[in-house]
Parts: sequence; C-alpha cells; structure tokens
Amino acid sequence: MTTSPDAFPQRISADIGGTFTDIAYMDVDGTVSVTKLLSTPGNYANAVIDGIKELASKRNIPLSSFDEVLHGCTVATNAILEHKGARTALITTRGFRDVLELRRIRTPKLYDPLWRNPTPLVPRHLRFEVSERTGAGGEVVLPLDLDDVRAVVKRIAEAKVEAIAVCLINSFANPVHERKIGEILEQELPDAFLSLSVDILPQIREYERTSTTVINSYVGPPVESYISSMVEQLASNDIGSRLMIMQSSGGVLEAEAVLKKPAQIIECGPAAGVIGARYIGALCGYDNIITFDMGGTTAKGSLIEGGQLCTSEEYEVGADLSTSNALVNGGGFALRLPVIDISEVGAGGGSIVQLDKVGSIKVGPQSAGAMPGPVCYGRGGTEPTVTDANVILGYLNPVALAGGSVPINADAARNAIEEKIAKPVGREIVETAYGIHLLANVNMMRTVKAVTTNRGRDPRHFTLFAFGGSGGVHATSLARELRISRVVVPSAGGVFSALGLLFADQEVSESQSFLAPLAEMDADRAEVVFAGLADMVVRRMGMPLDKISLSRLADLRYAGQAFELTVPIPDGRLSGPDIDVIAERFNREHERRYGHCFDGRFPIEIVTLRLVGTVVPERAEMVTGMTSDSIQETYRQAYFGPDHGFLKTAVLGRGELTASPRRGPLVIEEYEGTAVVPPDASASIDSYGNIVIELQPLDTSETSQ
Repeated sequence: MTTSPDAFPQRISADIGGTFTDIAYMDVDGTVSVTKLLSTPGNYANAVIDGIKELASKRNIPLSSFDEVLHGCTVATNAILEHKGARTALITTRGFRDVLELRRIRTPKLYDPLWRNPTPLVPRHLRFEVSERTGAGGEVVLPLDLDDVRAVVKRIAEAKVEAIAVCLINSFANPVHERKIGEILEQELPDAFLSLSVDILPQIREYERTSTTVINSYVGPPVESYISSMVEQLASNDIGSRLMIMQSSGGVLEAEAVLKKPAQIIECGPAAGVIGARYIGALCGYDNIITFDMGGTTAKGSLIEGGQLCTSEEYEVGADLSTSNALVNGGGFALRLPVIDISEVGAGGGSIVQLDKVGSIKVGPQSAGAMPGPVCYGRGGTEPTVTDANVILGYLNPVALAGGSVPINADAARNAIEEKIAKPVGREIVETAYGIHLLANVNMMRTVKAVTTNRGRDPRHFTLFAFGGSGGVHATSLARELRISRVVVPSAGGVFSALGLLFADQEVSESQSFLAPLAEMDADRAEVVFAGLADMVVRRMGMPLDKISLSRLADLRYAGQAFELTVPIPDGRLSGPDIDVIAERFNREHERRYGHCFDGRFPIEIVTLRLVGTVVPERAEMVTGMTSDSIQETYRQAYFGPDHGFLKTAVLGRGELTASPRRGPLVIEEYEGTAVVPPDASASIDSYGNIVIELQPLDTSETSQ
C-alpha cells in the first residue's frame, strides 16, 4: 500500500561545521529549503535553534510540526582534535598499562626521525592495573583480585576523573571480570562516565580495543553535555518530538542510544555528505563518485563505487590526515568502529595561512573558525586565510556572501595577505593569493588520493561531487590535477551534509569476536552469537525485531594474516554450501582490494561476526533540486593562473544555467556557496538542479570520462 505523502513524518536537519551551521528541510512534495548561518562556538546549539526558527519562518511552518530533528555535530571530533575531552582513567590487566603508548609499529612519516607518537588521551598516572588474567579461550588463568580493584577505585576517586574506561586482556572471550569491575565502579563512582570494552568493542587486538574504549569515555561527557543541552533547548522551543544523531557509519540513531556509545559519532558530519552524494548520484545515474567536501575547517574525501559506500572497521582520528588507510596511519588514535571510509585533512576556507620557520607558506591545519573567522568577514580576524585569498582572486563575492548575511571586506583581506605573506616572501599579492589557493589544493589532494590511488583506484574513472561551502571554489582546479573530467556541484551544495541527513536510514551495528577456521565453524554457536547481537540491536533501536532489517557480516582472513576483510554472509543457519559462498566472497574481495587472492592455497579464518540493523524511515523523495534564486548577471575580474591572468568573468546564479553547456570562465554564486568554472571548462544544469562542469582534456590523447 502506498503511503500518503501527508503521513510522512516532518523532518528537519542541522549540521554544525567549524564556521557555519546548515539547516535543511524537505517538504512532503520533495522540495528542498535550506538556510545557513555562522556557528556559535560558545554554545553550538544556539545556531541550530536560530536556524530552525529562521527556516520555519520562511516556510510558514509551525515549530511544533517537526516530528524529528536530524543532527550532525563536531563535538566528539573537536574534543579529540583539541584534547579537550573528559579527564579519563583507564583500568587494565596488570602488565598492560602502556598499551596506549606502545600502539602499533607504524609511523605516517617514515623518513622523519624526530616524529613522535601523539600524547595518549589518558596520561600514565591515570592508567591503573589490577591483578587478573583471562586466557584467549576464555578460561580464567588468574581470578580477579577484588581488594586490588577497590584500592584502584579509591585512587581513581581521589584523582577526580570524569570518565573511566575498562579494558582487560581477552575480556572479549570472557567478560566476567570486566563486568564485575563495572558493577563496583557503578556503585562507588556513579557520576563517572563508564565504558567497558565488552560493550564497546568485544573483539581481538588489545591496542585497538583499548584505544576505542578510551575514546568512548574521553568524548562521553562532552557529547552527553552537548546532546542533553540540545534536547532541552529543542523542547523549550517546542521543536521536534525526538532528536536523531548521525553516526560515523552513515545511519542515524536516537540521541539517548548514542549517549551509550558516543565514539560512534566521531565522523558523523562528513558521513552525512557521503550519504547525500550516494542518494543524488543514484537519481542522476552516477555510480562511481569521489566526494569532496570542503568546509571552513577541513576537507573530506570518500569513494562511492558501483553505487555502494566504502566502509571500514579500522579508522584513525586526531592525525594530520584522518583516514582508515593503513599506508598513512599511525599519527592518530585507533577507532575500530563502523565508519564510512572518509579521509580528512585540516584544510578549509577558514584555514590560516602563515609562514613557517624557513619562510615558506603554510596553509592550515589551524582554522579561524566562525569566530573571529577570516579577515574579510570583519569579525576581528587578523590572520589571513584561504577565503581571503579567494576573495583577492575574484572567486568570491567582494561585497557579501550567503545572500548578504556575511559582509565581505576585500580591502582587509588584501592588506592581511600583503603584509603578513606577500611582502615577507617578496611576491606580488595576486601571485601570492594564487599560490595559497594551489597550496590548499595540494593539501586537499591527499584526501582524494587516500581513498583512490592509495587503494588502487584511478580517479579518472570517477565523477567528482563537490560540496561544502568552499567545495565548488576549489573543485575544478583539484579535478584538473587529478585528471578528472567531470565535476558535479549538487543542488544545495553549500549545505549538503545537512541535506544528506534527510536521506539517512536508522541503523545500529553490533559485533562479537568469533575465532574459528571457516571450514570448521560451529553453525549452532554462530546462531547463538547472532541471536545475542540481535537482542542488542533491538535494545538500542527501541523497536520490535520484525520492524528491523538485519544484515549479517563476518570479518575473515587467510590463516597467518594479521588483518581482516568484512564480507556479507547468508542468513539462517550456515551449512556447507553457505561456507563455500562465504569463501568465494572473501576471495573476490581480497582480489579487489589487493589485486590477488590465495584461493585454496591457505585456509580462511573467521575472526568476528557482525549484525547490522536498519530501518528505512518513511520520507518524501526529492523530485527536483532546490529552487534557485535568479540574480542579475554581472561581470568581474577573476584570476586563473599565469597562463590566463585576470579574465572578465560572468557572475551568475545557478538558475541562469541551462541544459546547454556554457563556456567558462564563470562564477556561479548562490546563497549557500560558490562554484568556479575556469576558461577551459563548461557548465550546465541537469534535471535535478545539479551544476555539471565538464573539463576539457589537457591534450587530444586523453579521452573524456
């Protein structure tokens, strides 16, 4: 039976970035409305409330009519990046106190002898040991010393910590000792945020399990404080009946359930943009997509291949380049929870430009953020940024951005770059500004290569989806360097992560260690594990099992390998033919990922069983893009490098484009973002309101992709 559009729940979304907060709403007829305003770092919820009120007023929608508020935030990420999380203690098995510092023998800077591991989130004096030991098979080798535990709890109480993480060796095989410590902590320190590894990550690998559990506790109090405040402010303003939070895996979950495992929202904002790109790409026929999300603080890249998201269970946060790529990790903190495979680097429109110790120009990772923001915003910023350089180059409106809501002082931008960068390096101001633009591209190229060439993918075979407030400004020059011939700037591209939230499903993922040779696996034992995982999914989603779609997966490896690949496995009790299917899927995935497989030459092992519960909410389908405001076409000078110099460039709105390609140079301005079309490219609009930019090949030997 077809659901009446009037029966669709009213959903509004809010995504907080380092500089701007974006709000999006899709009506029951599929039309999209958005608004954009500066973030409020003192209390990020203020911008969310103000933005929802502003958008509701524009659409004449009562605030009480919203059934759900979908939300993506950066509070967990920022807590790690800025080392401003909770004061956290760690309890572990005697002899494993220094796991967080021993880490893995990996470095992101192979030829830098002075490189040092990041400072652990839990300092050594807050890492405590207890006497106990469980074997790898779950047998108790040394009983838990309860007097030892109580002595440690007393010391933790005296240390006045806000959060506690508990991770005992091999607790994934037998959780009894860890559960007992948890009971004592709940009795003695009920106000502390508590994370047990058997609840957060009941899997092998001591460092990853410890690191993930510590991250969960470290971000727990700030996330709890933020979400609780958000719920209270929404309720006091009669907005929405429930708050749904985006997870790093790309699904949304009710706020109360997120509070139990806050580490799962570390990369929630970037995940929403990838979800939106997959949705729009499916509508428009783009199966192979590289997402490029450039905001005010960071730039993110991800891959959609064959219409499918690329996901990972091994991620790293807090590094110069946050990624799941083993080739370049080791500079951050291991987070072994389901995430969309997103690489992130500290390069955005608000990234500060400065000179390093040898006088070379450096872009980021520090950002001017929303307050004070770039110099050209006139809000007290004194350090030049990428945005200031783009104003000088003529790419950004020299008067105002965001429909006039953000006034621009172009003279202030010129003075800042000239005095602090151009004169010290002995360059002309325009040459310097263009160099800053290109240097930002070099930094951001790392994110794209991390998800493409570093994984054996050729960027030329993909379409670049550019969004975020600054994505359209840098996308074409970035695509040119990567030999990508098509760039798509989607409708509402400047607020695209907020829009992507509207297309997210409700989702929960649970896992359990299950070490066994695939050919000899105990099917009955596997069913018991999946039944337990299903109970956990039901509890966290808060709905009956028959309303949830369940997907089974397993982590597999060849005997002797150190790391696994995740593949889907058949439903029901596994039999001989099912084992053959699982083995074939693993061999194919291994060959796709690494270029080879050992089919039949080495036995396959199961390491972990996973269960993903999904609920697809009733929602409208977007039938066209957001209605674009028309603007009077004007011209201004824009700089396109030494080969072209300054060119008379048409400035127009998205609504002035047609299905017939229009030759560049063009600057396409709209409320939530800007797109730059160079002279060697053309732009058109498709039936969904997306800007499609086609770049000419560099020479006749190249073919259009």
